[in-house]
Amino acid sequence: MTGDELDGTPAPMGPRLRAARERHGATLAGISRATGISPSTLSRIETGRRKPTLEVVLQLAKEYGVSLDELAGTAPAPVAGPRTSASLSFGDDKAVLPLTRYVGGLHAHKHVLPAVEGPPARPRQVSHEGYEWLCVLYGRLWLALGSKDLVLAAGDVAEFDTRTPHGVANAGPGGPVEYLILFGPQGERLRPRTKPTPVAGSDSPQPP
Repeated sequence: MTGDELDGTPAPMGPRLRAARERHGATLAGISRATGISPSTLSRIETGRRKPTLEVVLQLAKEYGVSLDELAGTAPAPVAGPRTSASLSFGDDKAVLPLTRYVGGLHAHKHVLPAVEGPPARPRQVSHEGYEWLCVLYGRLWLALGSKDLVLAAGDVAEFDTRTPHGVANAGPGGPVEYLILFGPQGERLRPRTKPTPVAGSDSPQPP
């Protein structure tokens, strides 16, 4: 796997990934065969010399049978009580807050992109297995989806097959961008069970 990881992995995650692999009883070569990630990339991630993308972390978490909370060092305590999860930081200064603890199935995350001072470059695109649903909470998000360029504002939603090259960036000056993502690593999708309900007194047409 190339081009999906960036230098500067936070030191705590690398050792946790190595510990998870060793508890799993697997070698770097074995994990490489199972995931398609090269042994040299896995080694760099474990030693903190390379930063994985969120998708790579999800892939390894599933392979090792651990949660993102465990890898981030924010696993829930054995006693009941309030819990605050720490954010994971990735190569583009994006902060990611995991909202689900389990392994497999749909994963939910909150993403925050920092404010920018000038017009950004077109987002770097990646592609991988899975399906994604994205909802902007605040700010303006530039979504580069294949050859299309979309600017999403608060309340806008997009969904797409992640085998389509895609990337995101803050669309420009004006503050940070916050958005939610539901990601199905195996192509899992949302299943709507209700149709939109007309709002009383509204003349807006409703979908059939």
